[in-house]
Amino acid sequence: MTANLLDLDLEGLAAFCETLGEKRFRATQLFRWIHQKGATDFDQMTDLAKSLREKLRGRAQLAALPILTQNESRDGTIKWLFDVGHGDAVEAVFIPEDDRGTLCISSQAGCAVGCRFCSTGHQGFSRNLDTGEIVAQLWFAEHFLRKHLHRDERIISNVVMMGMGEPLQNYSALVPALKVMLDDHGYGLSRRRVTVSTSGVVPMMDRLGLDCPVALAVSLHAPNDSLRDNLVPLNKKYPLAELLDACNRYLEYAPRDFITFEYCMLDGVNDQPEHAQQLVQLLRRHGGRGLRAPGRPKAADRSPEGEGSMLRCKLNLIPFNPFPASGLVRSPQHRVQAFAKILIDAGIVTTVRKTRGDDIDAACGQLAGDVRDRTRVGDRIAQQRTVMLKLVPADARAAKEI
Repeated sequence: MTANLLDLDLEGLAAFCETLGEKRFRATQLFRWIHQKGATDFDQMTDLAKSLREKLRGRAQLAALPILTQNESRDGTIKWLFDVGHGDAVEAVFIPEDDRGTLCISSQAGCAVGCRFCSTGHQGFSRNLDTGEIVAQLWFAEHFLRKHLHRDERIISNVVMMGMGEPLQNYSALVPALKVMLDDHGYGLSRRRVTVSTSGVVPMMDRLGLDCPVALAVSLHAPNDSLRDNLVPLNKKYPLAELLDACNRYLEYAPRDFITFEYCMLDGVNDQPEHAQQLVQLLRRHGGRGLRAPGRPKAADRSPEGEGSMLRCKLNLIPFNPFPASGLVRSPQHRVQAFAKILIDAGIVTTVRKTRGDDIDAACGQLAGDVRDRTRVGDRIAQQRTVMLKLVPADARAAKEI
């Protein structure tokens, strides 16, 4: 059986080379050829001994993902649909900006969390991607873009694990992929520029802080448990108090001194002034406790800020990006701005996210791919929809269907 070298971080590649009777420095050379130069053929790797190239041809491969479609937005955003086999396809999105190039990567074929406002969640869940399938999205995008833009230097400066799937529910494949992204012999990305997004898998947040701390974005979307239970069903297992305590613990190891909270603005659902005020109270209630998991030493250069201070965070208010069957509506701009003002006045760093790539369904919450659902997500969404109707005021229900 041949090994897919995209599955291996540098340590894994060194161990593989040892099985071939080769020294560690050969793994470093091979790693650079794959990730920095984008080599697809062992014969291209001219500083490797011919005997090693022969061994590799019999024992290894670079299993890139087939491209099913490529779409480019008016704003320069590019979306790729990758075939991951067995009837499943996942999406990745490149977002160009003046000072950075961001790649949004998928970690699962579908998603089992089933958030109400997310197109991926409506598709259901098929399976976890393996490390090679995660890395292959970056490998392809980086080297495609260099050729497409006629540039030799690195194009992708930021990676966000915000594509299809809940990354922390695919932890064993995620961490080696992150290590490839961070390795100076690979893509050399800063820990501050690699972000893992989670809907709140608390135990894995603690593990990530120990194993591979990168920037963390938490999908919050509600200021109280009753609302979040229905928008983000995982909240029933890890409610807000547990989630925010985990955020405090993660701050002890995070490369940034704040957690990013994502908040999708849904008209008449979570965008009222009282929701903003509840959010301020929630973040103040859970701020500055210096909480940490048992046995985890406190970082020497950090100090607790005292009970009552604001949890160190940044709020991203995200315009809802509609998709068929969601039954939800984007909050009007004036309400988003009023919501943001309440947060800003309370001292919370708050930004309103610009929508990118919505003309090709590449905006936040719109990635759906094509998956063979094993979770009967339609039944669960119908149940959530019934509960949501009860939570929305009667006048709002009359104005629009939720």
